[in-house]
Amino acid sequence: MQETAAVLQELGTSVAGLSEAEAALRLEQCGPNEVAVEKKHEWLYRFYIAVRNPLVILLTILAVLSYATGDFRAGTVMMIMVILGVSLRFIQETKADNAAAKLKAMIKVTATVVRDGQPREVPLQQLVPGDVVKLSAGDMIPGDVRLIAAKDLFIIQATLTGESLPVEKTDACDSRANVSSLEHTNICFLGTSVESGSATAVIIATGTQTYFGKMASSLAGQQVETAFDKGVKKFVWLMLTFMLVMVPMVFLINGLLKHNWKDAFFFAMAVAVGLTPEMLPMIVSVCLSKGAIAMSKKKVIVKKLNSIQNFGAMDVLCTDKTGTLTIDRVILEIHCDVFKNESETVLRDAYLISHFQTGLKNLLDRAVLRYKELHKEMALDKYKMVDEIPFDFSRRMMSVAVERPDGERELLTKGAPEAVFAKCTRFESEGEIFPMEPILAGDLVQQVDELSEDGFRVLAVATKKLGRQTTFSKADECDLVLTGYLAFLDPPKDTASKAITALRQNGVTVKVLTGDNDLVTRKVCSEVGIQAEKIVLGSQVESFSDEQLAEAVETTDVFARLSPAHKKRVVQALQRKKHVVGFMGDGINDAPALRAADVGISVDNAVDIAKESADMILLEKNLMVLEEGVLEGRKVFVNILKYIRMGASSNFGNMFSVLGASAWLQYLPMQPIQVLTNNLLYDFSQVPIPTDNVGPQQTAKPRPWAMGEIAKFIMFIGPISSIFDYTTYCLMWFFFKCSNLGLVPPTTELATRFANPVDADHTYAAALFSTGWFVESLMTQTLIVHVIRTNLIPFLQSRASWQLTMTTIAIMGIGAWLPFSPLAQYLGFVPLPWEFWPYLALTLVCYVGLTQVIKTWLIRKSWV
Repeated sequence: MQETAAVLQELGTSVAGLSEAEAALRLEQCGPNEVAVEKKHEWLYRFYIAVRNPLVILLTILAVLSYATGDFRAGTVMMIMVILGVSLRFIQETKADNAAAKLKAMIKVTATVVRDGQPREVPLQQLVPGDVVKLSAGDMIPGDVRLIAAKDLFIIQATLTGESLPVEKTDACDSRANVSSLEHTNICFLGTSVESGSATAVIIATGTQTYFGKMASSLAGQQVETAFDKGVKKFVWLMLTFMLVMVPMVFLINGLLKHNWKDAFFFAMAVAVGLTPEMLPMIVSVCLSKGAIAMSKKKVIVKKLNSIQNFGAMDVLCTDKTGTLTIDRVILEIHCDVFKNESETVLRDAYLISHFQTGLKNLLDRAVLRYKELHKEMALDKYKMVDEIPFDFSRRMMSVAVERPDGERELLTKGAPEAVFAKCTRFESEGEIFPMEPILAGDLVQQVDELSEDGFRVLAVATKKLGRQTTFSKADECDLVLTGYLAFLDPPKDTASKAITALRQNGVTVKVLTGDNDLVTRKVCSEVGIQAEKIVLGSQVESFSDEQLAEAVETTDVFARLSPAHKKRVVQALQRKKHVVGFMGDGINDAPALRAADVGISVDNAVDIAKESADMILLEKNLMVLEEGVLEGRKVFVNILKYIRMGASSNFGNMFSVLGASAWLQYLPMQPIQVLTNNLLYDFSQVPIPTDNVGPQQTAKPRPWAMGEIAKFIMFIGPISSIFDYTTYCLMWFFFKCSNLGLVPPTTELATRFANPVDADHTYAAALFSTGWFVESLMTQTLIVHVIRTNLIPFLQSRASWQLTMTTIAIMGIGAWLPFSPLAQYLGFVPLPWEFWPYLALTLVCYVGLTQVIKTWLIRKSWV
């Protein structure tokens, strides 16, 4: 006690805690209690990130070179692209960051802190050194703390030490020398959590000054790469490979054949810009943030944006039974003796246990405490709690020692029937005590089984006379007298069966992982439509090898009597079978599985450690909410995939088109400024993709990242654009005579403009050819997204969002207007003959038709 007093004195506090004024002063001095978290960056930093993009740097260098060599038109266009690109990314990602911050602010983790002598819930970020905190099962340790009182306290330190088993901590002085700070038995650390027991502690360090904070500071902002992140990286590298192969070839072919290395260089650089997926970061950010906002409206709060894709890719959902399949409001239906006769004594003892326990009160405790009839009759002030033996998952029971009004002390125990039976040597019936003989024990088990088979959750209640000692431990839970049972009913939700059917129709298999007994679990699962004929128990999971468990999880939908470690093993076994696994849980025992799953899902009223371990938080513990969230997650991925498919197939086709035109023509197939203008307009046409509609057929099954499918799509769809590029080349070359460098312009104005060309690139024939290809290329690229965006027939069976439709119309209109506009001369365009436009219309129809045919064939082959 002297050492505890010294610690409190050194920290300038007392057992009554700090005052609010002192806490506010210390918060200002020490800063918020946060470590290595993703910081909300200021606008200047976000602007810097947008500017340092490799594409922006490349465009800026090319613009400077263009100005230096006198090509002010190309330089101006490239600077416009830089300004628009940076502005778009900065604005959209700022909106995305703000939206994500607002959603995260909805999830609060608090600690029970004593201030001004009164316990209160305070957000973790506002805790300071010197705060006195109360700890109980399920709590996160809110800072580095020194224990000043502890009762059967077990801490999970896996995040710091890797130990799978909980470690016992006490408030006793630990004066050992030459031991790691983690080994001190009276110190607990931020990042760990309470598995069982209770304690009072004083905070000695917060934030970056904690052990965890110092260890984690170098990892700030780092996240585990999801399959989505890896897939996007592969796509970017694919585009870079296209560019690295194509750009040198274009440069060499044009330089060698046309002998103008300067123009060849700028054309090759313009092609490099065109091949760069510069809109991808913005498209991904906006899609994810819009998806998070849409999911929040569906009562799903996204903590980690990149987990949205895994949410959509999820094909197995593991969930607990209580509160998910059931109404989450347990009702105490029966309180009886061992032969199922109603017993007020059993009810009274159960009420005293639930009332006096200091740990986390679960649903069953709250059901007992809600029992109004008993509450009115009991004079609780006549009963005193002497001590407590808190619940833990290994014993599956808890006890309180009470002093009755007559001064007699008694140990009251409740817990899982099989656990309590093992500690009982006698049972009570109608006031008489009988020994627990084997023949009678079988009858007692049968009584419990009958209740369980009727869907009741059963707890056993037992007692033991005590002496005058004041402290007790688990060792005292022996030689108990079984007095009776409590039977609780948590009926299935009306929506559970409907939600499971809906998830199944959407390609998500629901598996139940519960610590509850198999009889109750079978009853509930059968009522909601989950196959429960075969149930794997925790004891079987314990005995299975990893290979045996991996086989069992494929054929079993219900697992019962599981420990936290068993749940984690089941999740990992499913992952070994190439499933994308979601885990939904809200208890202390769910934290390991939440962390192991591809998507951890918790609920807003979950214990702290469960919320902290989750990727997503449901505002309502309902599978229907989850089903709607899954569909939103798939919509996000589908819209990102539209841009990726479009960009990859377009670039793959452009490789053949640009290389062929460079080798065929006597002049550049398109001026660098025209390539850049084409790319700028096309990029603008893609900006509304995050707003696009997604059809039900595209969200009907899980959407895992499949680079193989994208590669097949590129290989078959990409070359289609080259076919129509080459038909345009033939039209311009043969029909409009662009092969003739001396082709006479049709008007005096154009004749003056192209009089005395300095080289083949500045002839009317070259201008006419590049104008025709520019218009055809821009219009086909812009229109084809409407085919790629859906598995159905575009425009008839599926229509794009109005934003994407209007942008498409606007960009195609600008493409048709530019050759006749005042900008035409500066961009190197000339008016196109009227005969070109019917051909263009036919090209668009044929291009859309052929792409639709190939796309349908790919879908039927199940290749995309």
